[in-house]
Amino acid sequence: MIKNIGLIFLHNLDSNKENIDLFNHYVEILTSNNLAVFSDENAPLKLDNVQTLSDNLFYKTIDIAIVFGGDGTLLNSARRFHEYDIPILGINMGGVGFLADIKTEDFKDIIVDIVNENFDIDERYLVEASFGSKKIFGVNEILIHSGSYAQLMRYRLNVNDKVVYEQRSDGLIVATPTGSTAYALSAGGPIIHPSLDVWIILPMLPQSLSSRPFIISSEEKVTIEILEGPLSEGKVCADGQSDEGVSYNETISIRKLDKPIKLIHPKNNDFFEACREKLGWSLDISKR
Repeated sequence: MIKNIGLIFLHNLDSNKENIDLFNHYVEILTSNNLAVFSDENAPLKLDNVQTLSDNLFYKTIDIAIVFGGDGTLLNSARRFHEYDIPILGINMGGVGFLADIKTEDFKDIIVDIVNENFDIDERYLVEASFGSKKIFGVNEILIHSGSYAQLMRYRLNVNDKVVYEQRSDGLIVATPTGSTAYALSAGGPIIHPSLDVWIILPMLPQSLSSRPFIISSEEKVTIEILEGPLSEGKVCADGQSDEGVSYNETISIRKLDKPIKLIHPKNNDFFEACREKLGWSLDISKR
């Protein structure tokens, strides 16, 4: 049974009267449904009837986290809460919102559904890159790149210890189904239904005209070595976060994390409806 709610906000949210009044209204909806509401000590807003907890106690206390923002805020929260197995509800106050998919006007209804346990849990697996002593993981993708705009790197891609290719490109994306509607989509990758357990391997601006993205099971063993590039080292990043340096000829191992993140969706959630709305698919079915 869900009793304790944690609130997560955009960290650049202005602490003005308009925002405080708005979020106090959301808190009132929560407390009127007999839910206790908490925020962490770094929250940008101080609200009525919301208890502030240290990070360690916050993780131990809450049953679910409600994230107010866009997909970027939710991605940051997913990496943060992943270790603690806390389900996340995304309230879309950003742009596209494939992950933070609940509209603000539907907030009251989804809270009633949560109290009545009338919702679905959507599990999404993450992808991890390990190299040297470093490990980073992402919800959307791992990006391996040259570190210099419009300059190629040369690298070797292996799957199950077999060479797939050695080529030059600006970078290489290893994307999850969740990431297929994010950066990988902008780079020309396919859209993958989130129920599939696969990865997209996608070269960025490859020198070879025949190079194309391909899809493999996320259970495969994938390694990449950057052989040379324009800088003193290559770069690796997850979900567009800060770059980590990787030495040339260092093996970058890619694997699926065993524990998924858990996203809360309404029972009537429809991935293809989201694609129609968010991506502007213009099929008019009203006249059929």
